[in-house]
Amino acid sequence: MGQNDDRIRQIVSSGGPFEGVYGYSRAVRVAGQVHVSGTTAQPPHLDGVDAYEQARAALAIIETALREAGSSMKAVVRTVTYVTDMTDAELVAKAHNEAFAQVRPAATLVEVSRLLDPRMKVEIEVYAVEPD
Repeated sequence: MGQNDDRIRQIVSSGGPFEGVYGYSRAVRVAGQVHVSGTTAQPPHLDGVDAYEQARAALAIIETALREAGSSMKAVVRTVTYVTDMTDAELVAKAHNEAFAQVRPAATLVEVSRLLDPRMKVEIEVYAVEPD
């Protein structure tokens, strides 16, 4: 069984430059589970935008990764959201609710001291489950 055996493991890249530097994939699908890496907004959604807009941009990247892995936002069972300032919680919650109001996954929201780029206010990771 090879690491990238298409019958066992599917990897999805977003083409971000840090994927090669860090050695990760945007998403990995194994046995009906899709794990989407922590995802942040990317330029032009970093400068002059609030945490709501950054969360929406991150969720759009996540939605694309899920679709490429043969899944969807409807299959999401868990989210973990990191914010650099808990006062942004309501803004991030608004974006999260827009994406998941009908799905209502288990969710965690935590404050962290910083993300990779100081302009980043929010990072979101998701886990989806699809029937085999």
